[in-house]
Amino acid sequence: MMINALTIAGSDSGGGAGIQADLKTFSALGAYGASVITALTAQNTQGVHGIMAVDADFVKRQCEAIFDDIRIDGVKCGMLANLEIIETVMRCLERYHPPLFVLDTVMVAKSGDALLAQDAISALREMLLPLADIITPNLPEAAALLRADVARDEKTMREHGRALLTAGAQAVLIKGGHLQSEESPDWLITSDEEIRFVSPRIAGKHTHGTGCTLSAALTALRPRHQNWSETIDAAKSWMVGAFKQAERLEVGSGIGPLHHYYRWW
Repeated sequence: MMINALTIAGSDSGGGAGIQADLKTFSALGAYGASVITALTAQNTQGVHGIMAVDADFVKRQCEAIFDDIRIDGVKCGMLANLEIIETVMRCLERYHPPLFVLDTVMVAKSGDALLAQDAISALREMLLPLADIITPNLPEAAALLRADVARDEKTMREHGRALLTAGAQAVLIKGGHLQSEESPDWLITSDEEIRFVSPRIAGKHTHGTGCTLSAALTALRPRHQNWSETIDAAKSWMVGAFKQAERLEVGSGIGPLHHYYRWW
């Protein structure tokens, strides 16, 4: 079956993250991609130079245009910018009930620039976590959602993952890239199991858009796999290649993107 995947996220003018990374990921993994744009960013490999949120009513119109015409097999949410957009997306998800909803709790860009208003973090937790089939926070994002200190070890990572289940998420893939260790561990936390996924850290600075890319990969791949464990394995295997081949690209002078099309080019 051909998968139709929808990304609801912000645009990255540099092409490495956000809507652009999601659509590249969908295509690279054999899914047709549609998009609802929540914000425009003036952005490159060196940082975010400006953000303009899309009017919430126009976000609603985009959602309606997609769902009223196209069968959507999975939705991924990324940058939602503010409270009004979060409320709008919640209402659209409740109205159309997509069979899969992956929530990437985007708050800060790789450059450190804020991508979500502070007053919207509680809304993200209360309105969208209960609707998500899986959420994919990194360590600072998990801490912000829980109003806790950032995890410094895997024991605390797992505790934060379980706390996010209690907060309403059906499954949590908590990402350990911020840990100071030779490995880069991620933990899948569900009500039934806790599974550790690990890969060696890959040398190189081109990591822009990794969170967007992983959540988009889960959205494209989950309909073709039996469970989240198989889906995550497939997504991470593909991403290792995208990391390793990133140096082949010649994009900017800062933190560059992954090579989403390394299997094709």
